Amino acid sequence: MTETTRPTPTEIRAFRAENKGLRERDIAARLNISEAALIAAEVGITATRIDADANRFLARVAELGEVLALSRNESAVHEKIGVYENIKAGVQAAIVLGENIDLRIFPKRWAHAFAVAKIEGVDEKLSLQFFDKAGSAVHKVHLRPASDVAAYRSIVAELRLDDQSQDFLEDRSGYDNGEIDGDVSRDELRDHWGRMTDTHQFVGLLKKLKIGRQRAIRSIGNDYAWKLDSSAVAEMMHACAGEGLPIMCFVANDGIVQIHSGPIVSVKTMGPWINVMDPTFHLHLRQDHIVETWAVRKPTNDGHVTSLEAYGADGEMIIQFFGKRQEGFDERRDWRGIIEDLSKFDASVAA
Repeated sequence: MTETTRPTPTEIRAFRAENKGLRERDIAARLNISEAALIAAEVGITATRIDADANRFLARVAELGEVLALSRNESAVHEKIGVYENIKAGVQAAIVLGENIDLRIFPKRWAHAFAVAKIEGVDEKLSLQFFDKAGSAVHKVHLRPASDVAAYRSIVAELRLDDQSQDFLEDRSGYDNGEIDGDVSRDELRDHWGRMTDTHQFVGLLKKLKIGRQRAIRSIGNDYAWKLDSSAVAEMMHACAGEGLPIMCFVANDGIVQIHSGPIVSVKTMGPWINVMDPTFHLHLRQDHIVETWAVRKPTNDGHVTSLEAYGADGEMIIQFFGKRQEGFDERRDWRGIIEDLSKFDASVAA
C-alpha cells in the first residue's frame, strides 16, 4: 500500500488492529480515508449499513430512552445525555427540542449510516452513526446503561439496507462553494444589520447580501463586533462556571446544529483541549484550532444580544456561545458583563 493507493477494507482492518491505541478519526487520517470508510470496512463484523434518512431515524429514536447524542466538527465535540423528545420532522429541516437534547437537523446532508456494535471487555457498545456524502460524521447516538437495547435491535432491523458492502467512496463534490463575495458596502451592511429584530434573521441577511459570516463580522465595526484575544473562550467558560451563569453553546457541521442550554460546572484543560465534563453535557474544544475570536452584537426586539464566536483557519465558525435567555426578555447583564470584560485582541502583540 503506497501513499497514492487507497487501502482495501482488509488493509484498513489490519492497520486498525495494529494501532488499537489510536482514535478512529486519527486512524482514518493516517490512512487518508474518511471515518465512514473506516467503519464501512467493518460491515458484517461490527457494523451494519442502515438507511441514513434522518426522518426515519427520528420516527423511532425516542424508543431508545436515555442515550448520548454526539455532534462535532473538526475542532469541537458536543455531547448531550438525555432522551429525544419534542421531535418535528421535515424535508428541509427537522428539530429536536428535548430538555437535554436540542438539535437542528438538515436531512439532505445525511447520506450514509451504520449501526455499530463493539465489544469492550464484557460490555457491548452500541451506536447509530450518520455521515455526509464525503464520509464526515454528522451525528452519532451512543446507547447507555439505561437505554432500551431491544428497541435498538428493532430499529436496526427496520433500517437495515440490502447493500452490506465494505467498500466506501467519498463524494466531496459540492462542498467547495468558493468564497462568498457580494458587492456590498459597509454602509449597506450596517443598515441591514441595524434593522434586525431577531438573531435568527442573521443567516438570511448574509444570504441576501451575499457576504460570508466572518467577512461581515470583520467589516461591521466595533459597535457591533470586536475581536478578542485567543484566550477569550477559556476566560468566558471559567467565568460562567464560577458564577453559575447559564449559557447556550452551539456546535455545528453541515448536517446538524447541537445546542446546550444551561450552566457549566467542570471546566478543565488537557493539552490543546478545553473540556466541560458535567453530568449531562460534555464539550471538547481544540483551542489551538481557533484563529479568530469575536464578540458580536445583534439587534433584537428585546435589545441587543451578544454572542462569542470562534473561527478556524478555513474561516468557518467552530463554536458559538450566548447567555441563556427567554424570548421577550432583555439579555442577562451578567453575561453581557463577562463578554465585555474579556481580553481584547492586541494587534501590536500579534505583530
